Parts: sequence; structure tokens; C-alpha cells
Amino acid sequence: MTNLIPILPWIQVALSILMIGAILLQQNEAGLGAAFGGGDSSGPNFRKRGIEKVMFIATIVIAVLFALSALAPEIILYLAR
Repeated sequence: MTNLIPILPWIQVALSILMIGAILLQQNEAGLGAAFGGGDSSGPNFRKRGIEKVMFIATIVIAVLFALSALAPEIILYLAR
């Protein structure tokens, strides 16, 4: 099980690149003005559908996998005792 530790940095690099790509591919409905307080909150609420929903869920899954890969060395070393 400790043989996995040397390849964990490569797994984290791959997951981080995937996460950056998934975040950049998501659409922002609010626009840049809302980031600085100029957003209008009285507009209609939109639901995510289709590929937008898939990208949103994929981003969450990739982020969870990245967090688990960051904790994996500690878990592996704890279980190896």
C-alpha cells in the first residue's frame, strides 16, 4: 500500500488540471458586474440543465477526489502501522 505514495503527486497534478479545466468551462450567469456588487437579485432563478449540470457535478467530484488524494498519505501510513 505504501507503493502508492510516490505516484500521489502525479495524481494530484492530473486532478488539479482537470479541476481547473472544469471550473473554467462553467458558465457564469451573473457576469462580472455581480462580482463587485452590481448584480440584480430580482431576476429569475435559473436551474442547471444538461452539460452545465454535468460539469457542475464533475467539478464537485474532482474536488472531493483531490481532497482525498491530499489526505491519502496520512491514511495509508496510518493503516500500514
